[in-house]
Amino acid sequence: MGVRLDVIEATATGVSPAVRSSLSEVRQLVQGLVGDVRRIVHDLRPPALDELGLAGALEDLALDTEEAAEGGPAVMVRVPEPLPELPAAVEVAAYRIAQEALANALRHARARTIEIVAGIERDGLVLRVRDDGRGLPEPLVEGVGSGSMRERAAELGGVLRRTSASGAGTTVEAVLPL
Repeated sequence: MGVRLDVIEATATGVSPAVRSSLSEVRQLVQGLVGDVRRIVHDLRPPALDELGLAGALEDLALDTEEAAEGGPAVMVRVPEPLPELPAAVEVAAYRIAQEALANALRHARARTIEIVAGIERDGLVLRVRDDGRGLPEPLVEGVGSGSMRERAAELGGVLRRTSASGAGTTVEAVLPL
């Protein structure tokens, strides 16, 4: 669409300023739509998963988080053994669950350290995000982010659990079948 607009603009002679202005507005709309589509595609499957695999993408997420939250908690990733090739849906769900759990820990936990652990246990991918923060509030009101983590796990036939002890941190655990 952008190229066609360029051709129209280049070949249009004797066009009024109002028409040129309209062409410019349409070009801006097209550029905005292209940006929106790129963001949507990125959100569907983060490029880091294709480039680095799940373990590398989690490491990248941890590094980005530490850089963005200067003076914030240390974020560590442990993947004790190399992960086998995982179904794309499992990789995306695990990555997004880790991303949301990490964001929740940063936003609410007041943690000094956050650990992301991923591994295969009994034919499933187990992802744990642990922090050493203040724990979950009582009574617990589940927000949008927590609900989306639970939905992502359930969509694959998996489960999501959160455990917490006051002053001793929170663990988010997702078990995703393979």
